[in-house]
Amino acid sequence: MARTGVMSEGLPTDAAEGVLAANQDFYRAFEQRDLAAMESLWAAVAPVACIHPGWNALRGRDLVLASWRSILGNRDVPLVVCENASVHVFGETAFVICEEHVGHSMLIATNVFVHEHTRWKMVHHQSSPVSPDAYEFTRAPRRESGPTFN
Repeated sequence: MARTGVMSEGLPTDAAEGVLAANQDFYRAFEQRDLAAMESLWAAVAPVACIHPGWNALRGRDLVLASWRSILGNRDVPLVVCENASVHVFGETAFVICEEHVGHSMLIATNVFVHEHTRWKMVHHQSSPVSPDAYEFTRAPRRESGPTFN
């Protein structure tokens, strides 16, 4: 995974690094089909939601984790590689935007995290396909991260 996220204007990078690490743990759990790791990554106190490509919105921890049990239990689910992650931190909340490469296709994901019990926990994941035309358009240089707000 590309590790972007250096904060500008001399602001601390600890939060950004923590969020990027949690994001990387999410994709590692997905790759390794590790349900226990996936469950531990999702917030237990804050409300959660997930929108898988082509699915309706799933609201609540029970529905979200049931979807991951189904996905991770399916050996036919292809490998998803996360690249070009950028992090945006706003105090105790943060989001990561990244590319998900699945075979020859690309999806864009938004992963939202909150700081819960001393760790960054996922509260929302949404991923959707990118058309090849849009993919070429977005390859222009972009800013690596947003500022941290406390």
